[in-house]
Amino acid sequence: MDGQNVEIDWDAARQANRENWDDRVPLHEAAYGLEAYDDPSHISDVVIDDLPVLDRFLPDGSIQGLDLCHLQCHIGTDTISLARSGAVVTGVDFSAPALQTAAALAERSRASATWVESDVLDARAVVDGDFDVVYTSIGTICWLADLDRWAEQIFGLLRPGGTFYIRDAHPAMLALDEDAPTLTARYPYFGDGRAQQWNDDSTYVGNGTVAHARTYEWPHPLSEIIGSLLRAGLRLIHFDEGRTLPWQFSSRMVEVPRGYAWPQAERDLIPCTYTIVARKD
Repeated sequence: MDGQNVEIDWDAARQANRENWDDRVPLHEAAYGLEAYDDPSHISDVVIDDLPVLDRFLPDGSIQGLDLCHLQCHIGTDTISLARSGAVVTGVDFSAPALQTAAALAERSRASATWVESDVLDARAVVDGDFDVVYTSIGTICWLADLDRWAEQIFGLLRPGGTFYIRDAHPAMLALDEDAPTLTARYPYFGDGRAQQWNDDSTYVGNGTVAHARTYEWPHPLSEIIGSLLRAGLRLIHFDEGRTLPWQFSSRMVEVPRGYAWPQAERDLIPCTYTIVARKD
C-alpha cells in the first residue's frame, strides 16, 4: 500500500531514492524545457518566486557576488538561475546523472557553476569552502530522515552572518489525501522515525516512467523543521506560508501563474508551502 509507514535502514532507503532520481533525469531533461536556458535572461519560475524574498534579508539586498551553496540541486535549472542572478554558485546533489545534466546545461548556457556529488547529510565534509547563502527549495527535505543532521550541515556550510533559505511543500498539505474529493487528512503530520514507502513509476512532470519505482519519504512537522535549525545554532529571521505550489500535488489543484493551487473556495483553508529564512550569527 502506498504511503504505509515502514522501518528501513537509512542507507537502503537512500539507495532506493537515488536510483529513482537517477531514472528521473532523462525524463526531466525532456520535460523541464531546458532549451529556454539558451536565452541568457531566462530564470526558473522557482527562483523568480524565491529571490525577492531572499534578497530582503541579504546585507546589500541582492545575491550579487555572494557565494551560494544550493543543496539538492537536481539538474541545475534553479542553480543556473541563481548564477544568472549574480551569485557564485555551488550545486550539491546525490545523483551523478543529474549533475552531469546540470554541468552540460551550465556549459551550454554559459553559466559558471561548481557541482559536487554528495548526500546532503554529508555536505559539510565534501563541499569545499563556506558560503554567504545556503539555499534549498521545493521537494527537498521529505527525502531526509534526520533533520538535526541536515541542519548541522547548513550551519557548518555558512559563514558567520550567512543566510539560510528554504521554501518547501507544507507538511499540513502533505498529510492530505491527494485523491480525496475534499481536503481530508490521510497521512501522518507528525513523524515517528519510520519512512513512508511509495511505489510510483511516474514523476511529477513530463511523460514516461522510471525503472526504480520504490521510494521512501519522511514526514516532518513545522516544529521539527524549525526546531532542527534552532538546535543547530541558526536564528530564525523570517517565516511565511503560501497558497500556491510549483507542482500539482492533487489532480483537483488548478493551474495558476507559475504553479498550482486548490480551487478558489478552498484556497484559504490549507497552506501549500512554507518559507523560512535563518541566519548564522
